[in-house]
Amino acid sequence: MSNVYTHGHHESVLRSHRWRTAENSAGYLLPQLRPGMSLLDVGAGPGTITADLAALVEPGRTTALEASTSALAITRATIAERKAGTVDFAVGDVHHLDLPDDKYDVVHAHQVLQHVADPVQALREMRRVCKPGGIVAARDSDYHAFTWYPELPELDEWMDLYQRMARANQGEPDAGRRLLWWAQEAGFERVDATTSTWTFANPEDRAWWGGMWADRVLQSALADQARAAGVPEQTLERISAAWKKWAEAPDGFLCVLHGEILATA
Repeated sequence: MSNVYTHGHHESVLRSHRWRTAENSAGYLLPQLRPGMSLLDVGAGPGTITADLAALVEPGRTTALEASTSALAITRATIAERKAGTVDFAVGDVHHLDLPDDKYDVVHAHQVLQHVADPVQALREMRRVCKPGGIVAARDSDYHAFTWYPELPELDEWMDLYQRMARANQGEPDAGRRLLWWAQEAGFERVDATTSTWTFANPEDRAWWGGMWADRVLQSALADQARAAGVPEQTLERISAAWKKWAEAPDGFLCVLHGEILATA
């Protein structure tokens, strides 16, 4: 079962992902972690969250899993730089993990299930490799629940574009609201569902978020896919300019809603 990662690995995407930490992206999981636990991080990306989690479960072993050797190389570089915890590395497909049953105390995935073709099967596999009584943790954003001001029409165009491109790749951009349902479908009997947000409302945060998306709309894999689908270049340029306009607005505000689950294996 193949997946197409809508965002790709352009610098503008990695700029976003490297901002993520366990504190700002996995706070719901942190109270469950203890030194000595074994942990699998599915879709480790640039490894910033992975490094934080590995440090928290040290001397337990952490495995960072990515879908390709090229993506895993990015993870490796961050882990080597931070020297955090004891980390192993693996390439694999979350739909069919080449890992033994009942191996990990914690299996974690951040912003992964929205991109896979079959999130229920992915959760079944995450449950399989988790020890009985262990924790499967997942957090995903919910794009249609994003809230922003000023209400620029070009940002509505951006939302429509992203929804279309993600769904064309068999993704589910509104994953956050579906995590509880997916976990139940995967056979979990005990699931604690919560939400949390990222908020970008001061000049520095707006400049970072708006500038990052202004670049992604023109330069990332999303942009390439949009062009291949016939989206006019002037549309992409108009959306990019709107992100810059939003970032410069003194009353600019944006909130990203995330769904979260802690599921007992």
